[in-house]
Amino acid sequence: MPASQELTRARASTRTEGSVLEVALEGPWRLDGETPRWGPLVGKDRPQEVRLRADGVTRWDTSLVAFVGEAQHWCAEAGVACDTAPLPEKMRLLGGQFAESLRASTRVDHTRSLLEGVGISTREAMSQGRDFLQFVGECWIGTKRLVAGQAGFRWLDCLGEMQKCGAMALPIVSLISFLVGITLAYSGAIVLRRFGGDIWVADLIGVAMTREMGAMMAGVVLAGRTGAAFAAEIGSMKANEEIDALTILGISPVRFLVLPRVIALGLMMPLLALYANFLGILGGMTVAYTALDIPPTAYWVEMLTIVDLPDVSVGVIKSIAYGLIVGLSGCRRGLQAESNAAGVGQAATSAVVTAILFIIVADAIFAVLFNAIGL
Repeated sequence: MPASQELTRARASTRTEGSVLEVALEGPWRLDGETPRWGPLVGKDRPQEVRLRADGVTRWDTSLVAFVGEAQHWCAEAGVACDTAPLPEKMRLLGGQFAESLRASTRVDHTRSLLEGVGISTREAMSQGRDFLQFVGECWIGTKRLVAGQAGFRWLDCLGEMQKCGAMALPIVSLISFLVGITLAYSGAIVLRRFGGDIWVADLIGVAMTREMGAMMAGVVLAGRTGAAFAAEIGSMKANEEIDALTILGISPVRFLVLPRVIALGLMMPLLALYANFLGILGGMTVAYTALDIPPTAYWVEMLTIVDLPDVSVGVIKSIAYGLIVGLSGCRRGLQAESNAAGVGQAATSAVVTAILFIIVADAIFAVLFNAIGL
């Protein structure tokens, strides 16, 4: 190889001194050039110690960081000491971070059989179910102590959470509910107009909003807005070791942090659901007046002929359940969050997904139950 080409190429040479493998790095290390890899360089030999030197490196970028990280990761996996003291401080720091990211990456074990995988997944699901039941049990015990006046509960925190998840959620709930009412009215009018039953749009909107869509849309909106906020707040507290501090002081995080939030959602969700019902009916009335030429008074009178107190009660009962689901899901995911920034984001995302999933499941259970009892 010509000398000029040798000087413009990244090189890594090895030299063995007893049980120490010394790796000397030289030349320019650039991503757009050809750089050595650690695996072929070390071969099958396993020294007791690896020493990295970069005295001959003229310039370097991420390619050299990746090489140093791979070397440190290999040494950690093989149980070999890695001496990076001769390297520049910045190169040593970045290489250590790269090696840490390699160790944190998950590896899929393809040697696991299907039966073994099903068993492990079942065991993990049972463990998560047991932890969730324990969490619900702690909340129930805290509620009993609250009724008895022994919960260490601060109503000021609860009032603050009621303002956040109630009054401050009115704009987004108003917009979503009004648009849902408009959408349902236009969709229903397509079918009803064929039979000359335009006025029955009022019946459709009234029943759909009071029994299903009002509570459902309020629950979904709060799952994305408030449930994620609960998970992020409690996850940040866990990352800052505030949860550990409460436990050391003998204060239950469930009673101090979870109960005020869950109770606030349980109290505000029925009010938000009734408000969503009103906005949804108003959206349907707007479509009936502008597109179907139905006066608002006729729309209102027709709606009252089909909507009665049991329909409104069904929506209120569902909204209470949805509020408890959103609160419990957000707080539970926050307590389960890892103690880092990525864990907080994952907890917020998981809280939204969990809350919406359980809201759909609860709605299906309520549909079967109310149909069985004739409500």
